[in-house]
Amino acid sequence: MAPLAVLVWIPTVLVLDRFAGVGQQALLGVGTWVLLLALLRREDGLTRAQVAVVVGYATLVEYTFSAVLGVYVYRLGGAAGVPAFVPPGHGLVYLAALCLGRSARFRARPPLTVALAAAGVTGYAVWGLVVSPRLDVLGAFWAGCLLLFLWRGRAPLVYAGAFVVVTYLEIWGTSLGTWTWQAHDPTGVIAIGNPPSGAAGGYGFFDAAALLLAPLLLRMVVRLRSSPALRARSAGSAAAPAPGGPAPLPEAGLP
Repeated sequence: MAPLAVLVWIPTVLVLDRFAGVGQQALLGVGTWVLLLALLRREDGLTRAQVAVVVGYATLVEYTFSAVLGVYVYRLGGAAGVPAFVPPGHGLVYLAALCLGRSARFRARPPLTVALAAAGVTGYAVWGLVVSPRLDVLGAFWAGCLLLFLWRGRAPLVYAGAFVVVTYLEIWGTSLGTWTWQAHDPTGVIAIGNPPSGAAGGYGFFDAAALLLAPLLLRMVVRLRSSPALRARSAGSAAAPAPGGPAPLPEAGLP
């Protein structure tokens, strides 16, 4: 359900964004948040924590590398900053990759799934270095990162899913002009494709952060909810009468 919804919603938003101003982008952002929250209702607490980590981490990266460093720029440029649909969009991308990774099709033959993802990103990286009209060194580096995640990562099937979803997303986004990657990094040394061939490898760091930090975040939330002070405050709030309202009825001896 989630991968199909994401793979349909992403191009829909990107096409609509071609004609959108900042206000319309905000509406697309609201729609993206609604879809993300609706899909998360079906998920457990750990998955929700993972998505929260990805959204927070990805938003920080977006504003650093796009709005500040200009490694890639969105259609409306620096004045608009990062479109409102981008932060929740990262949550959708991770959720789709996660769902693909635990799907029956991916789990039927895990070694084959991982091998196909590795072959796909390797071939794409070679294309970016040899065939593409625009040299793509960054894409090759990120492809190497993805190969490492596929080989040594804690959830290789999730990284295989990320290769499918992120590559799909990047091709759509750059083809429609929603964002454009600069030809070089800020130093002018590293050549970048549009999009980078191994972008899923860069995104793999989001996935790794989610898999590593989400259990810690979840434990912290559970510990906070079960703290005596919070329970006492919640009990006091429930027992206290509303301002101006009637006093609570006694438990027994009602007239």
